[in-house]
Amino acid sequence: MEIVTMVFRTILLYFIVLVIFRLMGKREIGELSILDLVVFIMLAELAVVAIENTNDPLHHSLVPMITLLVIQIGLALWSLKSNRMRNFLDGQPTVIIQNGEIREKEMKKQHYNFNDLLIQLRDKNVKDIADVEFAILEPSGKLSVFEKKNNTAPFGKESLNLPYIIDGVVQEEHLALDHRTTLWLRQELKKLGYQEIKNISYCTYNNGTFFVDKVDEPK
Repeated sequence: MEIVTMVFRTILLYFIVLVIFRLMGKREIGELSILDLVVFIMLAELAVVAIENTNDPLHHSLVPMITLLVIQIGLALWSLKSNRMRNFLDGQPTVIIQNGEIREKEMKKQHYNFNDLLIQLRDKNVKDIADVEFAILEPSGKLSVFEKKNNTAPFGKESLNLPYIIDGVVQEEHLALDHRTTLWLRQELKKLGYQEIKNISYCTYNNGTFFVDKVDEPK
């Protein structure tokens, strides 16, 4: 009888966990944030405990599983409306190599060493660091690499095209990487007719051209 109970619980919890993961939204395994990873580990542990302890009422495991689901969805909705919360939960990308120069200070901040860098570059089929124009360490730990090419950018430098504005908030770190200021950004946007930064959902700048997407107006 105990075996039958374990089989029943395994099947039931399999579908429950599957539904919970689907409700949490789609994201590639390699793109999981620390928060996602923690939740997934806790859900797996709760499911195992529920399967093994057949004498323990099933709801003792289902209640915390559903609680985790509510927390995860709540934080996801909050992060959609708050750039600060999104940065706190998911982290921010870190530029490891900029214009062919390695940023050792940023590597130290991320506890990221040259062996890590070389391994990930080889994984991208890049043989030599000297061939890299930009390398960005994503919040997931994945390394995005842009190799050098014939340079036609002003002053001989390419731009990463990192967003200057996200959800109405100026990304000062991105501006600093391009040696620009918030004052310069506001002045340039006003020339284009954008008076309020809070009304801009996304803004990038590439070789003298702005891409601006305004916040959707309520219908």
